[in-house]
Amino acid sequence: MAGTITARWLRYSRAVAFSRSSELSQLFKSIDRSVIRYVGTTQENRNKHTDISQVDQTAAIPVDKLKITYSRSGGPGGQHVNKVNSKAAVRFHVQTAEWIPEEVRNEILLKNKTRINKAGELIVTSEVSRSQHKNLEDCLHKISEMITEASQRPTEPSADDVALRTQRLKKRNLQRLKEKKIHSATKRARQADFD
Repeated sequence: MAGTITARWLRYSRAVAFSRSSELSQLFKSIDRSVIRYVGTTQENRNKHTDISQVDQTAAIPVDKLKITYSRSGGPGGQHVNKVNSKAAVRFHVQTAEWIPEEVRNEILLKNKTRINKAGELIVTSEVSRSQHKNLEDCLHKISEMITEASQRPTEPSADDVALRTQRLKKRNLQRLKEKKIHSATKRARQADFD
């Protein structure tokens, strides 16, 4: 009886190990073969960009230009947390990243000062999942969001917007002056005349 249980367990553990190794090899082949994330391909992101010529809509993040490291995640996780390196950290040198336009690179440097180390590398980490693959995807998604945010330009206000803004400003100033006159009259009425 014990021998059959041991044999079953051995077959099961070999099958699990084989399936995991094939999953990992497929994962790394897909990462090497294609670039995982892209910048601003949704219609909403296209509408947000006023100057689309500066940012290539189909530009992808080349994984071979990134330094990807894995480490142990923090927080609770039981016995498993001390065995597996599931936290993903992705870094790249911003100034030499030629796959990002120069204006966008400068904007990334300004907006993400706390994520850039002394060597000029942007560091993005993720430990939301227990899977290395999902954490790597999350890091790449964060980088693509940073690039999309840095590439957005403020829209120029239309003539109607400018006219409405000046009208509201005049109305606000008239209301402020009216309140000042009422307050001044109230203070004058409280003063006692000793003559």
